[in-house]
Formats: sequence, structure tokens, C-alpha cells
Amino acid sequence: MTSMLEKPKTGYFDHEKWDVYQVSLELVILISDVVEQLPRGKGHLADQLQRAGTSVPLNIAEGAGEDSVNEKARFYRMAKRSATECASIIDVCQRLKLIDEQRYVEGRKLLLRIVAMLTKMGRAETTYVQPS
Repeated sequence: MTSMLEKPKTGYFDHEKWDVYQVSLELVILISDVVEQLPRGKGHLADQLQRAGTSVPLNIAEGAGEDSVNEKARFYRMAKRSATECASIIDVCQRLKLIDEQRYVEGRKLLLRIVAMLTKMGRAETTYVQPS
């Protein structure tokens, strides 16, 4: 039994240990910075970017919590689609000169890394699917 003065030991969820999840959280932070810099009148881009960006770690976590291999792969594919949506929105912002070059490059690097990891995860999960 632990005393009241000791910090309780907390465990980790599986997804918290994964690089893809940690990188997706970095993406959410970058998106927050980008959205803060968007001018008035661009709320539609801000909302879409925030929704798509937040969807990436949420779907990764939800997939990690699934028991079904098919469902795991489905959530990882959804996370990947959200990441590619973010890439497109960032491209739009760059073309409209709404995002500085440093954030643009950093965002693309994070997104390319996330998509590559999710592609491998989706393939790995479906490899183990046994026919019914």
C-alpha cells in the first residue's frame, strides 16, 4: 500500500507510447499556432484544419483501443485521411500566403511522417486478418 505522500504510479495507454501518436500531438500544437495567425475572414479554414488535425490523434487512440484487427486498420486509415486533409489545407493556406514558410515546411514534415507511419500500421494490421 502506498502512503498518502507518494505519487500514485500511473500506467500508460498503448497509443501514448507510439511515435505516430506523439508526432500527431506535435501536429495539433503546430495547427493551433497556425490558426492563431490566420486573419479574420478565414474561420472556415481554421475550423476545418483544427477538426482534421484533432482527428488524427483521436483516431489513432481509438484504433489502439480496438480488439478487432479490421476495426484497428479502419481507424488508422481514418487518421491517415485526416492527415492528408491537413496537408491539403496547409497547401491552401500557403498558396493564399496565410502561413509562413517555416510553419508550412514544419507542418509538411510532420504530416509526411505521420502518413508514412499510418500507412505501415494499416498494412500491418490487415496482414493479420484471417478469412472468415
